[in-house]
Amino acid sequence: MSAVEQDGDRSLGQLMAQATTEMSALVHDEIALAKAELRQDAKRAGIGGGAITAAGILALFALPVLSFAAAYGIHNLGLGLAWSFLIVGGAYLLIAAVLGLFAIAKFKKVKPPQRSISSAKQTAAVLQGVKPHPRPASEPRPIGVTVTRSSV
Repeated sequence: MSAVEQDGDRSLGQLMAQATTEMSALVHDEIALAKAELRQDAKRAGIGGGAITAAGILALFALPVLSFAAAYGIHNLGLGLAWSFLIVGGAYLLIAAVLGLFAIAKFKKVKPPQRSISSAKQTAAVLQGVKPHPRPASEPRPIGVTVTRSSV
């Protein structure tokens, strides 16, 4: 008996159970695939982060060497050694000042997330008029208590 012939003999409950099982398996497989992809991307990101850290450390170690080379290069042009180091140090201070001004200009352009704030305000305005549960017009009575009307 083939699978198609068996499906004709199954009840609706059995078919729903099989569909639910297959859907669950599909979702689990999709989650496993996503985990594998994320694991691979995390590994790549970790290796990339390690490489950029190593590059930064090597550049940091190279900076003093290049500074000394620049100072001694200026000294070989005929200036005194102290003046050569002062020029290199001044150049670094000038570069630091330009970068600082650039950073300040960029920080001044940072503004709060206007679209998110307006969206949150709109959502809050909509939710203020909504009651959490529909209630009858009269006050709810405790169970077991009867209310009688008295004519006044």
